Amino acid sequence: MTLEKDQALNIADVLTKALPYIQRFTGKTIVIKYGGNAMTDDNLKNSFARDIVLMKLVGINPVIVHGGGPQIGDLLEKIGKESHFVEGMRVTDSETMDVVEMVLGGLVNKSIVSLINNNGGKAVGLTGKDGGLLQAKKLHISKFSPDLNAPEIIDIGHVGEVESVNTEVVDMLVHGDFIPVIAPIGVGNDGASYNINADLVAGKIAEVLNAEKLILLTNIAGLQDKSGNILTGLNSEQVDVLIQDGTIYGGMLPKIGCALSAVKSGVTSSHIIDGRVPHAVLLELFTDEGVGTLITNT
Repeated sequence: MTLEKDQALNIADVLTKALPYIQRFTGKTIVIKYGGNAMTDDNLKNSFARDIVLMKLVGINPVIVHGGGPQIGDLLEKIGKESHFVEGMRVTDSETMDVVEMVLGGLVNKSIVSLINNNGGKAVGLTGKDGGLLQAKKLHISKFSPDLNAPEIIDIGHVGEVESVNTEVVDMLVHGDFIPVIAPIGVGNDGASYNINADLVAGKIAEVLNAEKLILLTNIAGLQDKSGNILTGLNSEQVDVLIQDGTIYGGMLPKIGCALSAVKSGVTSSHIIDGRVPHAVLLELFTDEGVGTLITNT
């Protein structure tokens, strides 16, 4: 048997094993938060784009929400503006918000759209301001101190949280056979723009779209226990316990929080996967093993 025939048989085996998953997810919506190394490494960028195009071709409806914190930081540095953070959130004054809109809504969003289109897809870029997609409200940071009788409220500027989601524009694109690519910028009642955490935006959009899955790409192999072992399958009760005993802490808390909120609100499953693995999205969708942590409500 020649090497070429072995390779062909292997491809056929992979495709037939993927068939039940394709049948299960055809017609379903899957919201994917795109960020981390998968968004900066050229090989990973191309494998991600091909994954998304393939999903659409087999009848699955991917909706992409992207971040862009490092790119924002790079441009701020180039124009001589220092970045400041409070509780992990970028302090965003009006000048910084202009940069955020330019980077997220322009440079990053359009580069992802072009990447998907160059791989044979039909992507359309938008921000939460388009069609009133993301109604936002100002996020207030409360800092507790033993020296104060009441928590200190810290104003970090144009940083928001999702108040409501208008899915009409996303539905129109999905049903028109397009792939929405969404920058996490919302608009307040006062018309002001707000920078919103991309994980939280992806989670809320998954909830209101009644998505089958929420997939969060990260730069880690998945959620780990205290011994460093990957936790591949968890239900909401187990996640609550891991938060209470301190296994889940720090920067992972918001990510887990939105994944948990999604499954408790009707999304069938949330996935925290290793975006450093080529074709991570397809591996998570179409194989038994996957490449990260699966969270369900049962």
